[in-house]
Amino acid sequence: MKNTALITGASSGIGRELARIHAANKGDLIIVARTKEKLEILKDELQKKHGIKVLVITKDLTQRNAVQEIYQEVTALDIKVKYLINNAGFGGHGKFHERKWESDLQMIQVNILALTALTRYFLPGFVKRNDGKILNVSSTACFIPGPLQAVYYASKAYVTSFSYALSEELSDTAITVTALMPGATETEFAKTSGMDRTELFNKTAQPQEVALAGYNAMLDGKLDIVAGLTPMQKVMIAAIPFMPKKAMLKQVRKMQELNK
Repeated sequence: MKNTALITGASSGIGRELARIHAANKGDLIIVARTKEKLEILKDELQKKHGIKVLVITKDLTQRNAVQEIYQEVTALDIKVKYLINNAGFGGHGKFHERKWESDLQMIQVNILALTALTRYFLPGFVKRNDGKILNVSSTACFIPGPLQAVYYASKAYVTSFSYALSEELSDTAITVTALMPGATETEFAKTSGMDRTELFNKTAQPQEVALAGYNAMLDGKLDIVAGLTPMQKVMIAAIPFMPKKAMLKQVRKMQELNK
C-alpha cells in the first residue's frame, strides 16, 4: 500500500467523507470502525471508483485492547501509515451526575484514550522516517465548557490542547499535526447523542464540506482549522473570551436544552 491514510470512525459522517477525499487523491486506505458491513460497502465503492487499495479493520474503540490490535495488524502487514486521521468520537446529553457512568467512561476511552494511544503507537514510525501527518478531529466545543455535555466538551478541549502541544514538539521535523474543529455537522453524531433536538443543531454543516476543509488543512500542515460555521456562529465564537463566564455558561446550557 502507498500514500496510506488510517482513518478511525470511517463508516459514516466526516470520517467516511475523509476516506472518499483521500481515495480521490489516489491514496490507499485503512478504514476503522465497529460496523463491518458499512466498511465493506465503502471499501467496494472506493476501490471500484478510484482503483486504490483499502484495508478494513473492524474494531470497537471502546475496548481497551483495540488500539494495540489495530497497530499490530498494520505492522504485521508491513504497511507504512503516512496519514493518521483520528476521527472517531461520540457525545451524549444530560447532567453528568444523572448519566450512566459507563457511557461517559466509553466516551473518554474513544475521544481521549484511543486517539492518544493511536498517536503514541504510530508517531515513533513517523519520526523515524521524518515523514507523516496527523489530523485530529476536535470540535468548536473545545473553546468552551459544555453544560449538559460536560464530558464531551472536556474531551474535545483535550484533543485540541494535545494536538497543539504535539505540533510544537515536532516543529523541528517534517511531521505536522492539525486539529479540525467543526461546528454542528449533519452526521449520525447528533442523533446518537440526542443533540438533534437542541437549538445548537438548528443549522448544520455538510460533512463533505467539513472533511474537505480538514483534509486540505492537514496537507498544508496547518495547526488548526475551524470549519462548517455560519457567519453568526463565527461571531459568537470570537466573542467568547469577552463574555462573563457565568453568562456564557448559561447561554451554552440554554442552547443545549432539549426541545420539548
